[in-house]
Amino acid sequence: MWKVSTQQRRERERAQRHDLIVKTARKLAESEGWDAVTTRRLADEIEYSQPVLYSHFAGKDAIVAAVALEGFTELAVRLRAATRTGEPRAALEELARAYMAFAEENPALYDAMFTMAVDLPFGQDDTPEPLRDGFQALLSGVAQFAGGRDPGILTEVAWSALHGLIVLSRGGRLPASGREARLALLLDQLSATR
Repeated sequence: MWKVSTQQRRERERAQRHDLIVKTARKLAESEGWDAVTTRRLADEIEYSQPVLYSHFAGKDAIVAAVALEGFTELAVRLRAATRTGEPRAALEELARAYMAFAEENPALYDAMFTMAVDLPFGQDDTPEPLRDGFQALLSGVAQFAGGRDPGILTEVAWSALHGLIVLSRGGRLPASGREARLALLLDQLSATR
């Protein structure tokens, strides 16, 4: 009979606590907002002491970063699933709609990923793999329209435009009645090869 060592059991329990903290923070943020996510509140919710929580994360910012990394993994999966359509323009539209739906369905997660200050390097040599994977999922849908343009820059512009539409709409700065027209215009501009 194979026996689990004490060290292996401790590592497994630590990983389970880590996941519990991240999942609880995300659930709390989605239901009550990020202001409700404090180390004291998390410690109460997961039924561990604050020192145990701090043994996993240096503080709230590190927890938000861990939630963001989880979000990038989920976003990449969702974007890849959306771009399985054969026709390029239709795939681009599905990619954009999937991105927007992800943001709408997970507002606190989206904030952790894109609007809150987190210590995650974007677009650098040490960018974590989930961030790279999320960008690559966007790039794979946009790059085919680059023509003579830089595919990475075009993807950054597409991402920026989608993000702007999401944030401005969510904040009530853009009327909902123009949503489809704005998206169609963006897709027309992105898919116009030069």
